[in-house]
Amino acid sequence: MPRVIALDPGSGVWKGSRMFGPSLNRLKTYLANPDPLAEVAGVIALVVAANQPFYPLYLHAIAGTAAAPAWLTLLVTPAFAAVPWLARKRSLAGRALLPVAGVVSTMVGAKLMGPGAAAETFLLPCALLAAALFRPSERWAALALLAVVALAYFAFDPALGAPICVFTPEQATSIARLNGVSVAGLLAFIGFQLSGVFARAEAPAPGA
Repeated sequence: MPRVIALDPGSGVWKGSRMFGPSLNRLKTYLANPDPLAEVAGVIALVVAANQPFYPLYLHAIAGTAAAPAWLTLLVTPAFAAVPWLARKRSLAGRALLPVAGVVSTMVGAKLMGPGAAAETFLLPCALLAAALFRPSERWAALALLAVVALAYFAFDPALGAPICVFTPEQATSIARLNGVSVAGLLAFIGFQLSGVFARAEAPAPGA
């Protein structure tokens, strides 16, 4: 899960120009969902998918050809891109797909880079999504997904074995710093998106 370039469906960027307007309108249509939590999940998922191709480039800038296997992280990109589509058909399934894809992406990154690169910190936004994208009546789903996150950290991560990429200590430190900034940015973006949902839910009805 790479560094965040935010895309807010409520901002003026959706109006676009004559050149990009039709594409942006199609994107807005693809993200549209009557369930506000599902729509937020779709926005977050597409932001992650749009940023994923840049992540191997960042690693190449730090470690050169040693980071070549990092392109394998793109194997999970279609799962993120499919979240809005699935959420329109099955809201709960679409929302659940986002943290699951995040966990898989994190484990791929952890296997590629090893513990020194702190790829496991991307499980933090996965846990936040698992806890926040579900209503009280869907708490069973949230708990199940939180268990998946915990299992990934406590069971799968220690069993990954030697990393595929071999970095120097200096490179690993730089990558860990990059991952830390990326996680912080992603957590902030998720928080802003969720705060918008909560604000709309608390807004008084017209005429109230």
